[in-house]
Amino acid sequence: MSRKKTERQLNLVICLLATRRFLTAREIRSTVAGYEDAETDSAFKRMFERDKRELRDSGIPIETGGGDVWSGEEGYRILRAHYRLPEIELLADEAAVLGLAARAWRHAALGEAAANAILKLRAAGVPVDTDAAPALTPVLGTEEPAFLPIWQAVRDRRPIRFDYRKPGDEAAARRSLEPWGVVNVHGHWYVAGYDRDRGDRRVFRLGRIAGEVEVASAGPPVHVPEGVDVRTVVRLGRSSEPQGLARVRVRADAGHELRRSAQRIVAGEHSAENRRWDVLDLPYTDVADLVGAVARFGDRAVIEAPAEAREAVAAHLAELAARDPDPRDAAASDEGPGPWTATRRQSASSEQLRRLLMLVPYALSHDVRVPEVAAHFNLDQRQVLKDLSLLWMCGLPGYTPGDLIDVDLEAAEATGEIIIGNADTLAQPLRLTADEAASLVIGVELLAELPGVADSEALKRVGEKLRSAAAAPSGIGEAAGAREAGAAEEAPDPLERLAGSVGVRIELGDEVREVQRRCDEALRSGQLVHLRYLAGYADEVTERDVDPMGLVVHDGHAFLEGWCRLRGDVRLFRLDRVLDLTVLPEPAQVPDRARRRDLSEGVLQLSADDARVTLDLAPAARWVTEEYLCSSVREFEGGRVRAVLRTPAPAWVCRLALRLGPLARVVAPLELAERVREEARGALAAYGQDG
Repeated sequence: MSRKKTERQLNLVICLLATRRFLTAREIRSTVAGYEDAETDSAFKRMFERDKRELRDSGIPIETGGGDVWSGEEGYRILRAHYRLPEIELLADEAAVLGLAARAWRHAALGEAAANAILKLRAAGVPVDTDAAPALTPVLGTEEPAFLPIWQAVRDRRPIRFDYRKPGDEAAARRSLEPWGVVNVHGHWYVAGYDRDRGDRRVFRLGRIAGEVEVASAGPPVHVPEGVDVRTVVRLGRSSEPQGLARVRVRADAGHELRRSAQRIVAGEHSAENRRWDVLDLPYTDVADLVGAVARFGDRAVIEAPAEAREAVAAHLAELAARDPDPRDAAASDEGPGPWTATRRQSASSEQLRRLLMLVPYALSHDVRVPEVAAHFNLDQRQVLKDLSLLWMCGLPGYTPGDLIDVDLEAAEATGEIIIGNADTLAQPLRLTADEAASLVIGVELLAELPGVADSEALKRVGEKLRSAAAAPSGIGEAAGAREAGAAEEAPDPLERLAGSVGVRIELGDEVREVQRRCDEALRSGQLVHLRYLAGYADEVTERDVDPMGLVVHDGHAFLEGWCRLRGDVRLFRLDRVLDLTVLPEPAQVPDRARRRDLSEGVLQLSADDARVTLDLAPAARWVTEEYLCSSVREFEGGRVRAVLRTPAPAWVCRLALRLGPLARVVAPLELAERVREEARGALAAYGQDG
């Protein structure tokens, strides 16, 4: 059934592209191969309406107009000027920028859209350079299952409903939203819009949406208020100003993250008998957050003032110190299967049709082989051969040998070479869909965070050329004929609306940007760098000599990737943890065996040697499952969860447990739970209490 459907829809596209006048449904039924399977008028009508809808959803601009002047029956056609991708001329620097922009999505939900956009552009003769600037790696992640349906709702201007669990809530609440746009901030996606239940604008973090997102398929489209900037709405929805200034005593060799946030640091006196303690003036927005931030450093950081915070941290630590690890819980903490979410995909026939409409113009203009096509579309080579055999059965009405597309199946099977002929109707690549164009435009936006590219005029020029090439033709609006019945006004261009509704914010401070700039200089000149680096798993500063290999932007953070001579391996260094960087007068020497990291699964590289730590989390601590990699998450009544974390440094989880206090409990391993209790007892002594 799927193969017949693809043949029928492809024959319909070829027929409507070839005609110069509008064809009525009656003419299409009698002319296009495949519709003879509809035995009744009602069956044909259902089949034809479904085909039109699916073709328009794939970006094919089927026009409706006058068909039969005698009966008044409307007709259909596809104007080639509206179908084909407009000409784009790229300079060398623009081709490099576009190739980089496409790479940003390669491990994310829109990776397929970006890759298809590049294939269409290349089929049109646009020299996109996806191998340019190999040392620069922009990466956008979309791990949240809610991303795709919400992206599609923003694109199509459809209201949505979903279950949302706010931090601290025991249960998720049903929300109804008119989405205005989605924004990525620090690696997390947020949706902003009008909350119908609250009667006001709201911002929701996609990672806190539970279950499936329901997208309304009927009713009026979402109206986005004029002048609304979703980036600003999200920023205001997340921002909070400091409410006070705490005085914190910190041991001289500890509390490095607290020091980086301090407004002032007063160095203490050093003596042979006692370790030096420094005093920090630390801005804070919430007492509970301040308590957690200081408690995680155990007996190496003590709140002196305000008294409210000092009393709160003592109570926080006292509850941890009084906890006895329970061997029965540890024995029952087997990992078990984690939750999974099914993702909806387009039907197999729709995907196959889109592949064929991209493959034909590309094969006509390039020397392409079966393995290359299979790799691009992530298919088995046998499926590519099936696609080619289907193409062989399609062509112009009449369907004689001179009308059918010619495919050399023997060559494809024997040598892998793809030879296609008699396919002039499909020789021009289909114009970019809104998803394809927007994926590139947003990728270009991300490049503004990379040194050496950010100030490039090519960024602006490429963005303008993409918008021009992907703009809906005059009179088409959104997908032709897809507007709501009775809509009086012309729909705005979908790319302009979508690109304006999606944002990527990489908030790097001036110090981090300066470190990034100097890393870029060292990379370009091929020089070794020396780092004073704050380790991610421990409260310690290490000295590292690094041979730079590349710069990465991933999950809202900037990294230097390089060969670490201390560890003898490739490492990623987060630039906001670099305390000092010196470019050494020595050439970098990256070993031949060194390879750039595969970031398809994220920055954190898992190992079979990683420890597994089981935590029981209260509702207010569920954010741990959003921020850290969990191999499983189990739901319990009251919003409580049991999470299993994988980490190469279990001691780091001790700091996390000290931070969370009463909101979390280490279930396993028992020795780590015992360590948390002892650390809490030691820290409690600084507040004049015994554990």
